[in-house]
Amino acid sequence: MAILPPTSTPAAALRDLVAVFRADGRRERILGLTLSVLVTIIILIVFFVDSKINTAPPPRIIYVERYETGRTDADIVESQKRDQAKRKADAKEHQRQMQELQKRLGIE
Repeated sequence: MAILPPTSTPAAALRDLVAVFRADGRRERILGLTLSVLVTIIILIVFFVDSKINTAPPPRIIYVERYETGRTDADIVESQKRDQAKRKADAKEHQRQMQELQKRLGIE
């Protein structure tokens, strides 16, 4: 499905535009055409530049902990208990900080 009628081609449209401006070469028409083309180009450039900004998520670094191959089940359980205790302590500290912030801001 063609956008332009079959009798119109871009070359014919350009020839027609040039003929209109040659017939009446007033400065107002040329200035208006120049400004309209300039504004259109600026808008298109802004759209193309903006579409490239902040589109991809930043790379995430994932640290992997290496374990010894000869670990026993008791070592694994002990490590899990230490990690769980650290998570609980971190959660309690975070909760304490939020309660302190709540008191300072007067949130109930």
